[in-house]
Amino acid sequence: QVQLVESGGGLVQAGGSLRLSCAASGRTLSSYAMGWFRQAPGKEREFVAGIRGSGSTTYYADSVKGRFTISRDNAKNTVYLQMNSLKPEDTAVYYCATNPSWVVRATPAAYDYWGQGTQVTVSS
Repeated sequence: QVQLVESGGGLVQAGGSLRLSCAASGRTLSSYAMGWFRQAPGKEREFVAGIRGSGSTTYYADSVKGRFTISRDNAKNTVYLQMNSLKPEDTAVYYCATNPSWVVRATPAAYDYWGQGTQVTVSS
């Protein structure tokens, strides 16, 4: 059974930073693509960032490019999302997810296991 547990969310002022963590069990993350998604109230879940399996190639949504960084610690089987220069429009529940292949996809349906989500609130 694969389990993903996110942590690190919270309340921050605009311009601030947060680092989200996603610790996994039951699957070796280094062999699979990982993605971070977010969902704001009344909106669809959207792709934020992804990291390819068996490598370090990363992908970002245009809205976060240059501000967010996804990374992976293979020894800890954990994926991170460093979020800098946060804006109020970044407010959402953030989810990590693992994809049963090494290819990053922006479609939520491509991911088979999800974390429970962590709330990020950015005040203006």
